[in-house]
Amino acid sequence: MTCDIILCGVGGQGGLSVSVVIARAAMAVGFQVKQSEIHGMSQRGGEVLAHLRISDREIFSPTIPKGKADIIFAFEPLEALRHLSWLSVERGTIVTATTPILNIPNYPDLDSVLSEIRKIPRARLIDADALAKEAGNTRSANLVLVGAAADLLPVPPQAIEKEIAVLFSRKGEAVVKANLRAFELGRNIQHA
Repeated sequence: MTCDIILCGVGGQGGLSVSVVIARAAMAVGFQVKQSEIHGMSQRGGEVLAHLRISDREIFSPTIPKGKADIIFAFEPLEALRHLSWLSVERGTIVTATTPILNIPNYPDLDSVLSEIRKIPRARLIDADALAKEAGNTRSANLVLVGAAADLLPVPPQAIEKEIAVLFSRKGEAVVKANLRAFELGRNIQHA
């Protein structure tokens, strides 16, 4: 079993934190894990891309070949389209937030961007910002997306919840609860 995941977004959206949560949860239940991160600008607005590979056998490369990703987590819809070439046509699923980060002056029409994503056979478009707000922390949209793809991950949800609690414990109980709630709200989304 191998699960190859691309996580893409812009700085400040928590893509790398999510990668750490999933990786730690996978290792805790006995999987092999390799990660590779590409940071754009270190401030909000620059590209952030992470490769995460999970397997029950040795992994030889931390990067995923184009066309081989099982899951793409896109924390911003234009980034979903920008990294689409990594998605496996046969089995890949894209899980994307629908709220744009307008970090460029010529951001395309959002309806057109979302329409292109909807053409992908296995696309899950999530209003992650609204669910994060409902969870009590607008910065938890990243974990809403992870919850929305929990059925695709080889890691039990309880292992992910444990790592969420560990990673965010230094920020206080309210942040931990909001992040766990965001993950839960994502898991409760019904997929067509």
